[in-house]
Amino acid sequence: MRLVLVFLVVLTFKSYSQGESPLDFTHLAATIKPDSDRSVSGTVHYSFLVKGKATSIAFDAVDMEFSNFYLGNTKLEKGINYDGKVLQLAVDLAEGNHQIQFDFYAKPKQTVYFMGWGDKVKDNEQIWTQGQGKYTSHWLPSFDTMTEKFEFDLSVQVPPEYQVVANGVLKRQNTTDELTTWEFDMDRPMSSYLAAFVVGHFEKKVIHSSSGVPIELYYTPGDSTKVEPTYRYTKAIFDFFEAEIGVPYPWQIYKQVPVQDFLYAGMENTSCTVFSNQYVIDSTAFIDKNYVNINAHELAHQWFGNLVTEFSGDHHWLHEGFATYYAYLAEKELFGDTHFYWRLYQTAKTLANLSENGDGEALTDPNANSLTFYEKGALALVMLRERVGDTAFRNGIKSYLKNYAFKNAMIADFIREMAIAADEDLSDYRKEWLESEKFPWEQVKSYFEKKEPSLKQFFELKEVVGNAPETTPEALQLFNSETPVPLKRQFILEFHQKIPEASLADIITTGELEVRQAVALTIPKVTKDLQDEFEAMLEDQSYVTQETVLYKLWEVFPENRMTYLDRLEGTTGLPNKNIRLLWLTLSLITPEYQPDNKKEFYDALNDYTAPRYNFEIRLQAFKYLFLIRALSNTALENLIQASESPVWQFKKASRKLLKTINTTEEGKEQLRNLRQQLTTHQLGILNKVLAK
Repeated sequence: MRLVLVFLVVLTFKSYSQGESPLDFTHLAATIKPDSDRSVSGTVHYSFLVKGKATSIAFDAVDMEFSNFYLGNTKLEKGINYDGKVLQLAVDLAEGNHQIQFDFYAKPKQTVYFMGWGDKVKDNEQIWTQGQGKYTSHWLPSFDTMTEKFEFDLSVQVPPEYQVVANGVLKRQNTTDELTTWEFDMDRPMSSYLAAFVVGHFEKKVIHSSSGVPIELYYTPGDSTKVEPTYRYTKAIFDFFEAEIGVPYPWQIYKQVPVQDFLYAGMENTSCTVFSNQYVIDSTAFIDKNYVNINAHELAHQWFGNLVTEFSGDHHWLHEGFATYYAYLAEKELFGDTHFYWRLYQTAKTLANLSENGDGEALTDPNANSLTFYEKGALALVMLRERVGDTAFRNGIKSYLKNYAFKNAMIADFIREMAIAADEDLSDYRKEWLESEKFPWEQVKSYFEKKEPSLKQFFELKEVVGNAPETTPEALQLFNSETPVPLKRQFILEFHQKIPEASLADIITTGELEVRQAVALTIPKVTKDLQDEFEAMLEDQSYVTQETVLYKLWEVFPENRMTYLDRLEGTTGLPNKNIRLLWLTLSLITPEYQPDNKKEFYDALNDYTAPRYNFEIRLQAFKYLFLIRALSNTALENLIQASESPVWQFKKASRKLLKTINTTEEGKEQLRNLRQQLTTHQLGILNKVLAK
C-alpha cells in the first residue's frame, strides 16, 4: 500500500540541490520497475557521508508517491514533507556514513517514454529515458544539480521477453514471478542526469577497443543487415580518442542503442549512448545520412561531460563545444584534412553571417543556442590549438581531465590548465572567443587559407566568379580528378546558375557522387538538354539524389512519368522512407499510372501517419497527403495525436498543419464531420490546438 504524502507546511530550509548541504552521496542501488500503464515504481537505497551534522535530507522527485522510509534500520514515521517537486526528510545525523531507503511510484509526464505499447504491432514496444539537464527526477528520486556525483547501480525489472540496456556492466539476470531483473553495476561516480535505461526487443554485436573495452552495438532483430553501415568506424573512433585525448576511456563498458522517436540525434548517458533509429541505415544511405559524427560526438562526451562535468549551464561549452570538436577530429582521422576543413568552413560561414546580422552569441551565455555551443565552441578549440600548438594543447587537455576527473569544472578551470600547459596568458583569447558575441571571421578565414589549399582557391574563385555574369573557363578547370570533391561541390552549390548547360552535362557524366548530387539539388528545373544525364542519376547510389531527380523529372517530362515511377517502384530510401513516400504521392496523382492500385497507394500513404512509425516518416506523410488533399479521417486522427507528441518539433509542425487545414473550407468541413467520431480526449486536443 502506497503512502501518499501531503505537503502541509512550507519549510524554510534550503534543499541540497542548492549546494549548501553537509551531505555527500556516494552510492545508489535502485530497483526500477517500468510498467505498460506508463508508470515507474521501485526502491532506492542511498549511501551517504555526513560531514559535521545534518538536520535534513532532500531529493528532487517530481509528482511521486512514497512509502517505507528507513534511515539505516530505523523506520521513519515523521518529518517527511513533499511539495510535488522536492522530498524533504527531517533528520538528526552525526558525522559519518549513513544509509536511507524508500519506495516510490510515479507516472512521468516526461523523461520516460513508452513507444509502441497498445498499437497491436508485434515486438515493437520500447521504453527509454532522456534526462539531460535535470529531468531524471521525473522517474528516479535523485538530484537535479550536476554537482552531486555518486556511483549508480540500477536494477530494472521487466517481463522475460524484453531486453534491458542501462548504465554500467550487466552483472546478472534473474527471472522470478514472471519478471526478469537485470542488474547493472557502475564503478565510478556520475551526475544524475546521465542515468538511463532502455527496454525493448534488441540483439547486439560485441566488439572490443584496442585497449580491451567491450563495445556493445544494439539493433532490433529486423535490422541485422544494417549493423555494419550504421556502426561503421566505431572501433576506429574509440581507438583514436584514447590516443588523441591521452586519457583512457573512463568507464567499464560502452553501449549504443537506437530507439524510436528519440527526442534528439543522440544522448551520451554514461557508458550507454541512446540515439535515434533514423540513423540505422544501409550502405546506400551512408552518403546521405550516417551516424559517424553523432557516434563520435556522443563518445567524446564520455570524457567531456561525463568524466568532467560542467559546474552549471554557464559552462556548457565544456560539454558541447568539446564533443563537437573531437567529433570533427575523428572525421579528420577517418576522411582526411580536406574533409575536416571544409566541414569547419560550412559552420564558420553560418556563424559569420549571424554575427554580421547582429545575432552572434557568447560562449559564456548560458542561454546561447545550440549552434553557438556546438559549432562556435568547436571552432574556439580549433583556434586555441592553433595558438598554443599541438603539444601544449594535448598536455592541457590531459591535465584538465585528470585534475577534474569525476568532478565538476568551470571554464576558468580549463583556461587555467591550458595556460599552464602553454605557459602563456590566455585572457585575450577568452575575451575574443568565449566572452565576445562577435565571430572573428577574418581570423578564421586566414586560418583556413593557411591550412587548406582548396579553401584558399575557393576564396580566390569567389572574388572572380562572384561578380562575373558567367563562370570563367579557368573556373571550369576545377572539374577534374585532381580537385578535391568539397571544392567542386561547393562551387556548384554557389555558382550553378553561371555554369553553361553543356558543362553541367559533362560534370554530371564524369563527376563524383557528391558532385552529381550537388547538381541535382541546385538545378531548379531540368531542361531537355540535361534530361539524359538526370535520368542516369536515377541509378545513383544516393537516396537523396534519387528522390530529387525523380520529382524533377516527373514534373518536367509528363510523357515519361510512368517510366520514372517504374524505375523506383519498391525503393524505400532513407530510414525516413523518403523515396517510398514520394513515390506513393506521385503514383496517386499520375492518373494513368497503375489505375487499379490507386486505393492501395492511398491506404499505404495514409497508413504512414500511424503512431507506430517514426515521427519523421509521419510528418512527411502528413505533408504529402495535405498537398494532394488526400488526408483520410484516420490520418487526421493521427495528426491530432501527433500534436501532443513529446518530440517538440513534430508537435509544433503537427499543430501548425492542423491550423492550416482549418483555414480552408474543405478542411473545416472535414474536421466538422470528424468531430462526431472523436473521443472526448481527442476533441479536447483538437479544440486546444485550434484555439491558439
